[in-house]
Amino acid sequence: MRNILRNNIIYIGLCLVFLVALGIVLLLCPKADLHLWMNAYHTPCLDTFFRYYTVIAEWGPYVLVVALLFYRFGWSVFMLANIVISGLIGQGFKYLFDTDRPLTFFANNFPDIQLQLVDGVEMSKYYSFPSGHAITFFAMFYTLSLIITDYIASNQQINKSTQQHIITITQICCFLFALIGGYSRIYLSQHFAEDICGGALLGLTVSILLSAFLPLISDKKWYKMHFFAKKSSTFAPAFEKKGRLAQLV
Repeated sequence: MRNILRNNIIYIGLCLVFLVALGIVLLLCPKADLHLWMNAYHTPCLDTFFRYYTVIAEWGPYVLVVALLFYRFGWSVFMLANIVISGLIGQGFKYLFDTDRPLTFFANNFPDIQLQLVDGVEMSKYYSFPSGHAITFFAMFYTLSLIITDYIASNQQINKSTQQHIITITQICCFLFALIGGYSRIYLSQHFAEDICGGALLGLTVSILLSAFLPLISDKKWYKMHFFAKKSSTFAPAFEKKGRLAQLV
């Protein structure tokens, strides 16, 4: 598992920096004031963008699960397990904490404040913590970062220096895509910043824990299978090639 975490260290490191920074802000700022500040800037262009970007968490993982069947069954199973398990745990926490969404919270505590809402977005009122979309975004892009890193490091046609650059850019982009997904929930006033922090932490934690099972299944025949598979595979999982990716990252 150590090599797998090292392979995805940039994504994990950026997530941890984000969680620590946001955690400090949450300790210093009341959640109502923080939400109003983070939700202050709206434009028609951003309204449209975040309205559609946020729903990627609702269908994106399942499209990827199907698409990965054409690359490697093992990765498809890992993606599905990651999304389903983290999502179920998140739902359990929602009912456990039973906190109000911003729309209900401000209506009950600050009725004079009018939130900026986006037309066409159906607003939720309850079960705010943690954000299910944030869980999905951070778990989905963790998996994508790991898969792309594995593929690039396994490609012997790319020299190590170029591999390292591509891997770095890939993991940074995956983190930014997850971060934007989390912020979309604040922009749309569907969640508070603390909900995003909790969702990101849960999505990352479940992803890391599930990574421990990858070395246990990577040598299974079904793991390497895919639709239209040939008898020989051009690439093998990078973490099967001892030390290769560990030297890159």
